[in-house]
Amino acid sequence: MTEDVSVPGMYCLGVNYRTSTVAVRERFAVTRARVPEAVAKLHRLPGVDECVLLSTCNRTEIYYWTTNPATARVSILSAFLGDEYTEQADSCFCCYEGEVALAHLACVAGGLDSMVVGETEIFGQLKEAYHVALQAGTTAACSNRVFQQVFTIGKKIRSSSRITAGPTSVGAAAVQLAQDCFGELSGVSVLVVGAGEVARTTAQSLKSRGAESIFVANRSYDRAVDLASVVGGKVVRFSEWLPYLEHIDIVIVSTAAPVYVVTPDVLRQVQQIRKRPLFLVDLSVPRNVDPECGAVADVHLYDMDAMEKLTAETRALRQAEVAGCQSLVQAWVEENRLSLLENHRFFAGK
Repeated sequence: MTEDVSVPGMYCLGVNYRTSTVAVRERFAVTRARVPEAVAKLHRLPGVDECVLLSTCNRTEIYYWTTNPATARVSILSAFLGDEYTEQADSCFCCYEGEVALAHLACVAGGLDSMVVGETEIFGQLKEAYHVALQAGTTAACSNRVFQQVFTIGKKIRSSSRITAGPTSVGAAAVQLAQDCFGELSGVSVLVVGAGEVARTTAQSLKSRGAESIFVANRSYDRAVDLASVVGGKVVRFSEWLPYLEHIDIVIVSTAAPVYVVTPDVLRQVQQIRKRPLFLVDLSVPRNVDPECGAVADVHLYDMDAMEKLTAETRALRQAEVAGCQSLVQAWVEENRLSLLENHRFFAGK
C-alpha cells in the first residue's frame, strides 16, 4: 500500500530540566498570559499543521504535527532562537517523533517526566495547554485524538501505581526543605509571593505540614486574599512585601514577573536589621530572585536547579514504580500506535 504522505506525523520539540539549566529554560519560558498568542504564532509557521504549547517552570515544549518535519523544525527553532539560531545553538532542545513523541507526552501527563516524579500539577497544566490551543484553533483531528487518549493514560498511571507517594510537586519538595531546615513549622513565619498554581499548592502544603503563620503577597490583591483565605493566612500588599522580610523566616517566590523582584542590595539592608538566617526558595522561571542574593550573609537561596538536586532522592525511591509505569506507557503506545499515529485519515473526515 502506498504511504499517505498527507497524514501529518507527530513531533515534540523543546527544552526541559533534563536537557538544560534554569538559566537556559527561562530564556524560552512563555507566561500563561502569552500562551494563546504564542501558540497561534507557532501554528502559522511554515510546516506546522497542528500544535500545542506547554510552558511550565520545568519545560517549554511544542507538540506538533507536520507533513514536512525538516521545515517545521527549522521554523520553530528559528522562532525561539531568532538571530542566535545555529545548529549548535539548538543543542539544548530535545526532539522526539512518532512513537517516541507519543510515549514522551504520555509520560509528561502521568508525571513520569517531572522533576518531582508523580507530581500532580503537570496534568492540569497539560490540560490547560490543550484547551488554550483548542480555543486558538491550532489543533485538529490528529492532535485532538492524541490528547484525548493521553489524558486517559495519564489518569491510569496514577490510579494503578504508587507514583504519587510522598511529595508530588516542586512546591511540596520546597516545603519538605523548609521542614528539614526548621523542624516543626508551627513557629516559623512564611511569606508566599505569588498566587498562581505553584504558589497555591506550596501554600497548601505548608498549611498541611503545620505552618500557622503564612503571609501571601501578589500583584492582584484579590487573588492574594483568595489564597490567604484557603490557607488561613494573612495578606501583605505587594508594594510592602520586601520591607516585610524583616519579620519572615522563609520566602517562597513564584510569580510570572520577567525580571528579578529580589536583589542583593535589598537583602543586605534587610539582613542588617534581621541579623538571623533567611531562607529563599525561587520557584519562578524566569527566576525572580537574583542569583547573587545567595552571596548575602545568612541568606540561603534555592532555585529550580537546586530543587532538582534535592528531589533526586525522591526520584530514586520511586524508580521501581517508574519502571512499571513506563511499561504501562509502552504497552499503551503499542496498542494505540495504529489509531493515533498512522490511521488519522479514518477520523479526519477525508
